[in-house]
This record gives sequence, C-alpha cells and structure tokens, in this order.
Amino acid sequence: MIRRPRPFAPVARTRPVAVPTTPADVTIRDAERSDLESVVDIERAAFDQPWPYTAFERFLGESGFLVAVDGDSPGCRPRTDADAVVGYVVGDVTPNFGRDIGHVKDLAVADAARRRGIGRSLLVQSLATLAVDGAEVVKLEVRENNDPARTLYRDVGFDVARRVPRYYRDGEDALVMLLDVAAWRGSEAER
Repeated sequence: MIRRPRPFAPVARTRPVAVPTTPADVTIRDAERSDLESVVDIERAAFDQPWPYTAFERFLGESGFLVAVDGDSPGCRPRTDADAVVGYVVGDVTPNFGRDIGHVKDLAVADAARRRGIGRSLLVQSLATLAVDGAEVVKLEVRENNDPARTLYRDVGFDVARRVPRYYRDGEDALVMLLDVAAWRGSEAER
C-alpha cells in the first residue's frame, strides 16, 4: 500500500485578523522583468542567503509574484523616473491530492520603506491572489528568531504548525506557519 502524505490541516481561527490599508502613494501590481534588479537588490539587503536573479526570473508571469512601487521612497532604485520598487512577494499554488496549497516563498520590503504597512499589504494581496488561484491552505517558512516577520504573519492569520530543525544553511530552525483560506476570508469579510 502506498502511503500518501497527509494534507495540511487547517488551524481554527480564534483571534481577529489585522487587515491593512496600502499607503496611498504605493501601488501593488504584478512583477515585470524590469523590476527584477530592484527586487534582487532588496533581497540581498534583507537576507543572508538571498535568492539569485534566476530564481525570481522563473516566477515572472505567476500571479503570486507581486511588487509594491512608490514614487517617493528615498534610497530605493527607481524603475522609471516616476516610481521605485520598494517591496515584493513571491507565492504560488501547488495541487495536493485535491486540496491545493498556496506557498508564500519570499517577502521583503526595502529598509527605507519599512514600517508603513507595505509588507502587510503585499502579504494580504498575495493571499487574495493565491485564494483566487484555488489555494485552500497557505503555508510559509520563517526563521524562528525573526520576530517581526512572525508577528506580521500571526497578525494576518497564520499559526505555527511545526518546527523544522536546521532548515536554514546556518543551522537555524524554521517555523512552518499555516493559514486556512476560508477562515481568513471569513474574518476579512467581517470587517
């Protein structure tokens, strides 16, 4: 008998979910090839083990690859004279035995644009996109010691499902966090 992996079980929501408001001067849209240099710059500044250019290039055209652009952010590379990429999120949906799973793979905001709700807006827009693409559950991995990211994910509706020992190259553990899309949409509709 072949044992199939069990799909992720949803976690019951017991707390309200924080819904963001995107800053008025920021637009979230699909990533374009011309955005990739800025995305890679943000990635390198944000992470010790950054993705290479080619990893982002593979996600071009995917509905879960979104960027936030802002014309007024100092210290961010402008895509044109009118705007600059200040953050991005990469996600996708994978079929899983009749219950599609969304996966938020990467999310970062440029240092100069942090603490404005851009990361939260990117995450929520990504979740909406993954839901439209059929995800019933969304997962992500986060470093155990990344308190700001863990707080963001928890505030949006994710719960810790399990710990993966030595997940990262430097030996740090990862926390796998899950969000039940139906419960999340229900809590969003209540607002």
